[in-house]
Amino acid sequence: MEDQPSQFQKTLIKQYPARTASETAESRYWRRFRAPDTSQQVGAVTSIDFCPLYPYNYAVTSSTRVIIFDAHTRRPLTTLSRFKDKAYSGTFRSDGRLLVAGGETGFVQVFDPQKQTLLRQLKGHQRPVHTTRFAPDKMHVLSGSDDATIRYWDITAGEQLFRLDGHTDYIRSSACSPSSQDTWATGSYDHTCKIWDIRNKQCVMTMEHGGPVEATAWLPGGSLLATAGGTEIKIWNVLAGGQLLARLANHQKTVTSLCTASSAGPAATSAPRLLSGSLDGHVKVYELDEFKVTHATKYPGPVMSVGISPNAALLAVGLANGQLLVRKHSHNKGAVPGLPGAPSKQKVPYQRRLTAANYRYFTRGGNEKAAPGDVQVQLPGQKKLAAYDQMLRRFEYRAALDAALATEQVEIVANLLEELAARSGLGAALGGRDAQQLVPLLAHLQKHIVDPRHSNLFIGILNRVLDTYGPALGVSEDVDMKIRQVREQVKLEAKLQNTLLRLQGSLEPILSVALSAGGHSEE
Repeated sequence: MEDQPSQFQKTLIKQYPARTASETAESRYWRRFRAPDTSQQVGAVTSIDFCPLYPYNYAVTSSTRVIIFDAHTRRPLTTLSRFKDKAYSGTFRSDGRLLVAGGETGFVQVFDPQKQTLLRQLKGHQRPVHTTRFAPDKMHVLSGSDDATIRYWDITAGEQLFRLDGHTDYIRSSACSPSSQDTWATGSYDHTCKIWDIRNKQCVMTMEHGGPVEATAWLPGGSLLATAGGTEIKIWNVLAGGQLLARLANHQKTVTSLCTASSAGPAATSAPRLLSGSLDGHVKVYELDEFKVTHATKYPGPVMSVGISPNAALLAVGLANGQLLVRKHSHNKGAVPGLPGAPSKQKVPYQRRLTAANYRYFTRGGNEKAAPGDVQVQLPGQKKLAAYDQMLRRFEYRAALDAALATEQVEIVANLLEELAARSGLGAALGGRDAQQLVPLLAHLQKHIVDPRHSNLFIGILNRVLDTYGPALGVSEDVDMKIRQVREQVKLEAKLQNTLLRLQGSLEPILSVALSAGGHSEE
């Protein structure tokens, strides 16, 4: 006689259509940045700047200090605290030996980050200085202030060379063109971005952004300029006289930061990328051919600053609540060959020769996948059952439901509940539970009861649980709390559905009129 238990059929898990589009190589690249190392700063992280040279240490400006972090350990190396009030815009010189920063007092200060010494204190601005940058020649600094002036300094002599006037409101950003060390861009709260030629000491171009400009960034090559103001990013063709090429409106709140990654993206299509951070808590990545978003990451607070290392190995994000989150790419271990400061020689890992003296020689090919035309021979043997199927096989329905809940996979739980209902085993699975066994079930219902794929099933299960354990409410505080959370979740979903129905009712007459007008126009 054939063994009856061997005829048990495993629980069939339904396959649902994918809820999102298939993941692209670009998305996989950015998702390989590991979970962030988080550190809490004293105040909002207003600026992040990576040193252009290996090992690409980075300077973080927060409250009254500029902190320099080690790129390998992500731990503080140096703290520059020679500020009487808030510090702004701590940025490295191209050789990494000096650092310049502005501040609330209006001073522009130049530091030696290795010796932690203040080298120059440049005085001239009457109001806070929010943007400071070294010129490519390493001997000059450009600064922009809330007094609506731009000043160009000689750090060797410690004096101002000239002053540029033209903006009528706070100046919050500046950037030097990568193709010309005499061409600078500045962004202001007067809604304009101006291009300056410091040889002639005059403005050569003005672009109307349409909102207070928070950030400016030159794209690689120096012909295109990105400005961020309000919820929009605009791309300008400077060589074409400031022609607007693209308008990117992908953020819901003010865009606060822009930066470019010169060697980011999948290895096969490595190309520059533009990154933006916003008060909506998102950091978004744009490709520079059609200026489309290729990846977006949500952070737990408004984003104030974004920075990426020259080798695209570290991504740092500063939040308004003082959190600094630094993520390392899992496949990018060191400097990119050819970039400044990168090691000239790289060690080639030793690969052991595969011979009959190795165990792997006899197991080679075991992980190979069959080609579409190959014939597959099934090996004899019984397939291993999942824990919940083993419990079902022994008619232990309560234990089977507990095992399914432990997987935290909604499809498994839903299909098991349907199987229990078909076996008339829901009563045995749901009944006789103490508070400790009831809480995981209620937690699962709270999380997935608004999922339209399973809402009908879980609402029925919830009603059955309330009927069974209603008289016992008030005995366990944990159970009562979970019941309240489920109720709030259902009330919130009902409110959302009512809002959507009202919105649908408002849109139907508008759409009907629009369709009618379209039909008449064709006639």
